[in-house]
Amino acid sequence: MQAAYMVLPMDEKQKNHLKSYGITFWVLNAGSEAFWLLNYRGGSFAFKHNPIFEKECLIRGVSFEIIPDAAFAKIQSDISNPEVNQDVIKLEVAPKIAVYTPDFNARGEKVQPWDDAVTMVLTYAEIPYDVVYDTEVLNDKLTEYDWLHLHHEDFTGQYGRFYRSHHTTKWYKEYVRRLEGIAAENGFQKVSQLKLAVVKKVKEYVIGGGFMFAMCSATDTYDIALAAEGLDICDSVYDGDPQDPNAQSKLDFTKTFAFKDFELMKNPMVYEYSTIDHGLTRKVNPETDYFTLFDFSAKWDPVPSMLTQCHTQTVKGFMGQTTAYLNNQIKSNILVMGENKPANEARYIHSPMGEGFFTFYGGHDPEDYRHFVNDPETDLNLHPNSPGYRLILNNVLFPAAKKKKRKT
Repeated sequence: MQAAYMVLPMDEKQKNHLKSYGITFWVLNAGSEAFWLLNYRGGSFAFKHNPIFEKECLIRGVSFEIIPDAAFAKIQSDISNPEVNQDVIKLEVAPKIAVYTPDFNARGEKVQPWDDAVTMVLTYAEIPYDVVYDTEVLNDKLTEYDWLHLHHEDFTGQYGRFYRSHHTTKWYKEYVRRLEGIAAENGFQKVSQLKLAVVKKVKEYVIGGGFMFAMCSATDTYDIALAAEGLDICDSVYDGDPQDPNAQSKLDFTKTFAFKDFELMKNPMVYEYSTIDHGLTRKVNPETDYFTLFDFSAKWDPVPSMLTQCHTQTVKGFMGQTTAYLNNQIKSNILVMGENKPANEARYIHSPMGEGFFTFYGGHDPEDYRHFVNDPETDLNLHPNSPGYRLILNNVLFPAAKKKKRKT
């Protein structure tokens, strides 16, 4: 019987989970459709057999199985059983991806002495992306993209709150100089005003139908900037004038995406923005730091099901400037997809916003538990089956999914 379909198993049989996403993206870019088999063998991918696809899998070290047309039809039929928590999602068009990161990072200048998990895994998986930063966002460049990642960023204008530890270093001074230059070029007196304009543009993008994914400090500082619109929450060490002493009482939580009722950290010597992050009081043993992915109904909740596809339900925790979100700081309409329940914290959250969606993922690097400034970047060749990195790539493929209409 002639073989007709290729299946990329995403359970323990897969040699390279991360590059499997890249293969699927590449197949879509080639003009072919693919299928995402939710909850079937770890969230496997399938597409029509092609010798070129087969060769590419061999080159990239991705495990695959070739099955007859009838066998794939049987898989689809089994999955369609209402009693089975699985579903078939058609992927039709490869999303166009933008990563919000300083262009001097993209040029390899390494002004910021840290790396970004998303750009690393996109590069490793061989998924193409463009770089945008403040000027491009303000000039409405985001309308050209389906998916946006917010790089490790401080949207409050406090330069990552690195003042105490790094304000005398060359990289910090250069970072401040460049951001002040970008602000001036775009007609702003302060970096905080520039970043507020950027987060508002991103909000328009999401409400208009975009998909936004953020990690680490790009999550909580995004919402802090929105809540503090029109307020000065920056100490004089950041912008030359004092912060508004009554800023806390003036915060508007109705403007935020995910967080509520948080308190700002006013002391510029504290390496923390607010009480959103469970950083200052967190007492979790690194050896037992895990979070659990929730199990969703693939047929009735396909979006969170896609975003949580993994070959394990328990993921090793990892820290960042923003590590995890205290549950009492999260709005009631936000869907928690991964949590460390004993620690009373969420690690992975999601929600629709207007016509679009956003996902926030706590921590800096899923395979570097405590990443410090100037640490070398993670070699993903050593972690081809990383569950934590799989969650990032679930979000990358999410916009390719065909929206399915369901009976009510």
